[in-house]
Amino acid sequence: MRAFYLSPVGFEVGLTSIALGLVRALERQGLKVGFMKTIAQPLPFELGPERSTHFANKLFRLSPPTPIDFGRAEHLIGSGQTDQLMEEILGLYQQVSESSDVVVIEGMSADSKHVYAPQLNAHIARNLEAETIFVGSAAHSSLEDIAKQIEVAARQSTNAHNTRFAGFIISKVPEAIVPTDYTLTLSQLTPTAKARRLSLIGTVPFASAFAAPRTLDVANHLGALVLCNTRLAHARAVDMVVAARSARFMVSRLKAGALVIAPGDRDDVILATAMAAHRGVPLAGLLLTCNALPDPHIYHITQLDDKAPLPILITPLDTFATASRLAQMHNHVPADDVAQMEQVVDFVAEHLDVTRLIQKIGQPHEVHMPPPAFRYQLMTRARRANKRIVLPEGEEPRTIQAAAICHQKGIARCVLIGKADVIRKTAATLDIALPDDLDILDPDVIRSRYVAPLVQARHSKGLTESQAEVALEDTVVLGTMMLALDEVDGLVSGAIHTTANTVRPALQLIKTAPGASIVSSIFFMLMPDQVLVYGDCAVNPDPTAEELADIAIQSADSARAFGLEPRVAMISYSTGSSGSGSDVEKVRKATAMVKAARPDILVDGPMQYDAASVESVGQQKAPDSLVAGRANVFVFPDLNTGNTTYKAVQRSANVVSVGPMLQGLRKPVNDLSRGALVDDIVYTIALTAIQSEQMASVAAALAATEAGETVVSDALADAPA
Repeated sequence: MRAFYLSPVGFEVGLTSIALGLVRALERQGLKVGFMKTIAQPLPFELGPERSTHFANKLFRLSPPTPIDFGRAEHLIGSGQTDQLMEEILGLYQQVSESSDVVVIEGMSADSKHVYAPQLNAHIARNLEAETIFVGSAAHSSLEDIAKQIEVAARQSTNAHNTRFAGFIISKVPEAIVPTDYTLTLSQLTPTAKARRLSLIGTVPFASAFAAPRTLDVANHLGALVLCNTRLAHARAVDMVVAARSARFMVSRLKAGALVIAPGDRDDVILATAMAAHRGVPLAGLLLTCNALPDPHIYHITQLDDKAPLPILITPLDTFATASRLAQMHNHVPADDVAQMEQVVDFVAEHLDVTRLIQKIGQPHEVHMPPPAFRYQLMTRARRANKRIVLPEGEEPRTIQAAAICHQKGIARCVLIGKADVIRKTAATLDIALPDDLDILDPDVIRSRYVAPLVQARHSKGLTESQAEVALEDTVVLGTMMLALDEVDGLVSGAIHTTANTVRPALQLIKTAPGASIVSSIFFMLMPDQVLVYGDCAVNPDPTAEELADIAIQSADSARAFGLEPRVAMISYSTGSSGSGSDVEKVRKATAMVKAARPDILVDGPMQYDAASVESVGQQKAPDSLVAGRANVFVFPDLNTGNTTYKAVQRSANVVSVGPMLQGLRKPVNDLSRGALVDDIVYTIALTAIQSEQMASVAAALAATEAGETVVSDALADAPA
């Protein structure tokens, strides 16, 4: 077990964000990561819970111990009881380390009130036998300054008899600076860094987007009265638009995230803001100053009432004082803004290279797959796959944004089916930057070239040309034909279409994959501490034993394709030989078939859900099973059981489910929930790209096998008698 102690070498380095970002980066590697903060350091404006442990609980479902109260820590240090303080910190550490592969420890931040923090950090790290990671900030320091700060901190650690250094991280790096400059500068300017071979773990750029407060935070900071709370807790003030001139000079800034600040008597500004909001521009809000409400006639015309499409605030401060007060807002993420902190932590993790840390830690005995790790693997594998995915609902706003994100991050090459002018207008309204190379296909322009192929594909059903033309007016059918003709690698739909509308064309036009006797589905259930696979919960009402075996094999292969080593539980109302009946016998027979056909799959059944999922119950009911209590793939005996279970878990435990992902088709087609968020669509696109890569690999292997068999057969035919 290893521990890493994060010690800041300057002021305002963003220590909490860096520490939790490191937790996320290590977690993505399948490690079981513990977290603790040694001593609480509440900020002057904080009244709620200690931020670091609070976010560790909310983001990672960890239960870190409560940090030692700052007042008590100061008392112990001031009274010469430092050893007592160390004992209490060691006690906290023991609580975390017992069940972790690695522990990330957030040290004390240094400021004018905590000048002793560097020495104390060195002392704590030595007592915990932790390796120190120095954290510096480039916000107000040059490369030379940071180098000197790390040198001083390293010497202080050495003087405290702590020479266990893991490396350093630099935060708030301006985009213009090349990250490798830090490595070169430090190796040249700091003898200790050079002697100890301190490695650069990461440079985290400054991201102004994360400093955007919610409109709710603006209201709290100003003590403003809320006239309309629409989107108050979700809208973010990306841009503060102070109406110092007439409306025509500010119209161009009325974009997504703009917070308009103006006195209540500025009728022109209020009218322009109201028009933008009613046209669908997601403004951060309207902040009225001087305690001045709009004229009643303006209020009525603009419909700026308690049901307005944007938050409305009012403050007694004048416009200048309001803008000045807002400029003084802190940029710390509030404790209740978990969504923002999630993005910050992911951003930090993406800029950390934990390769050397992993080498120190070693591989875990059993790789875990918590939801963040699963999502990270999705993104990484999708980038490598580099697939072309068609989105038939190309004019839908969430789909447009998801496509733009996928292009920008290299997740997939998306194809939007829809009118280009509609798509670009929607993107402009939502302030979405569409990549120049994003494919947009007009269905009216391309439809004709798919008529003949569709007639050919459905000739056995007697489809006529006119019927094909009508069918292709459905963009899902159009996209499915593109997939059938190998013009794209996968299809994602369902944001505005039903599951049936998405799945039916796939069943008709894509057909089953070679060797697949059935099309089934799985859901990825993103549980708090791991990802589970449920199948079949969407397609087959009452599969036979043979079909159930096929579903189990498909589900195991899908799990493996997405980074999970499958441990398959064949679910029933009894475990082992304790029960009887036709339903149990079906599951027992299917389990035997899976074992015979695929000895590489770890499978057991029949098994009750609690025996499959709870270790203590599994040991009691199936003590000899390698699956009981450890299952991560659950195969249900019928659709009634599977669908009911997945929805009960999803709703009762507030669990995110990704799917259904179809299995057994020649090419990937995946469905969305009509309530899907933009992130849900992005993940489904990534999932589809990976699935396409997997299917292509399987097809290539089958082709190679068939080719080899043909060569052997030909050789035997030509052999002399």
